[in-house]
Amino acid sequence: MTDAATGLDLYLPLHGGRSVREIEAGLRALVAGGRLPVGTRLPASRVLASDLGVARNTVGEVYARLAAEGWLQTRVGAGTWVAAVPRPDPSRSPGAQHPAPLDLRGGLVDASDFPHAAWSGHVRRAVAELPSADFGYPDPAGVPALRASLASYLARTRGVVADFDAVVVGSGFGDLLGLIARTLRTRGTRRMAVEEYGHERHRRIIEAAGLQVVPVPVDDEGADVSHLARLDVGGILLTPAHQFPTGVPLSAARRRAVVEWARSSGGLVLEDDYDGEFRYDRRSVGALQALAPDAVVYLGSASKALAPSVGLAWAVVPASLRDDVRAQREVSGGVPSGLHQHALSGFIDAFEYDRAVRRRRARFRARREFFATLLAQRAPQLQIEGLSAGLQCLVGVSDESAEARAVARAHERGVAVDGLSSFRAADPRHTTPTARSTPAGVVVGYGALPPSRVETGLETLVDALAEAVTA
Repeated sequence: MTDAATGLDLYLPLHGGRSVREIEAGLRALVAGGRLPVGTRLPASRVLASDLGVARNTVGEVYARLAAEGWLQTRVGAGTWVAAVPRPDPSRSPGAQHPAPLDLRGGLVDASDFPHAAWSGHVRRAVAELPSADFGYPDPAGVPALRASLASYLARTRGVVADFDAVVVGSGFGDLLGLIARTLRTRGTRRMAVEEYGHERHRRIIEAAGLQVVPVPVDDEGADVSHLARLDVGGILLTPAHQFPTGVPLSAARRRAVVEWARSSGGLVLEDDYDGEFRYDRRSVGALQALAPDAVVYLGSASKALAPSVGLAWAVVPASLRDDVRAQREVSGGVPSGLHQHALSGFIDAFEYDRAVRRRRARFRARREFFATLLAQRAPQLQIEGLSAGLQCLVGVSDESAEARAVARAHERGVAVDGLSSFRAADPRHTTPTARSTPAGVVVGYGALPPSRVETGLETLVDALAEAVTA
């Protein structure tokens, strides 16, 4: 029987001749560079020899040499494939920064409790039960079944005012943020406000859509939206339930104020509800969108409740914006997998999503409480600021020098954390001057570590913080 591997194709870039030495060097370079991963099956020697125009013995000798060095593995009757061999690790090159083994950065999540069985069951059900028509290209706005499931779920759990037509599905929060930003740009918006502290990546996405980013200050009531009237912006991106990364909610007065601004100016509020489901001291703060469905785009994703690799997010879009958003989606492409959308729809309708949120909520609450207890015991001069909610918290320190010292001490002990200053938009005070002093602190994420490393990671961090503030 002819082995199917004999007909494999292999692109082998060669510069010059076709000698054993040159073929050997070219093949070694492909393996060492990762372009031929471990386990890759190689063509039979006679096939590669024919493709290269050389004698079969030439390729046979190349294979034998590389096998002797451990690059390849061969077995008579089975073929030749790439073996596991030591390769240079670029992260270990001189001057490279080594990632800390204990990752306590904010906004990250450990997916070790992902509901594999339940999720795979809904994937299998979608594959087995969907009609043939549903295996075609999905609606650019999202699979109808998932949009209906999300409208119902968001209304029940977050108070969002949504119907089927309002929901647009994307492949991630960044995908939808870029989609909305491009839509605003085509409608004439040139500037968008953001919170003074937030994700640098989100600011880059907005800028990539052609909008100028304008930061507004954040204090203990959340974003100070009183600045919006004089900033000439067409929209603002907010995290009202739990400001990232300071942890404060947008106050009721400012919620009303930003809605009034949007309606009077024709501006748009983009509500990033990235961890609104994770409130620990009482019921979650409801969605801002419920106050003004005509002026607020609600944005959420499955990344924190399930895992980023699920690759699904959603926007609830005001009626006046829907046609333009859909038009932008048509030209941008990037529609998520229809099968995954159907799986998530079934997952939500079976209340598996509720159960996943509850499991995560209990896990993150326990971690936050453990961290607070450690601080009280080992570093009582430090306190957690903001709501008891989310996947991270802010530990305030006296000034930016103490912040830098604390981050450095944590890294020395193998713990990755970020200082509050690393989340600040460039020169926000030049745009929105205030008389307040610049806050400082360490943003501590307790969502990313696997359960077996949580206690060690948090204990090590607290010791580092205590050492830094007493130095």
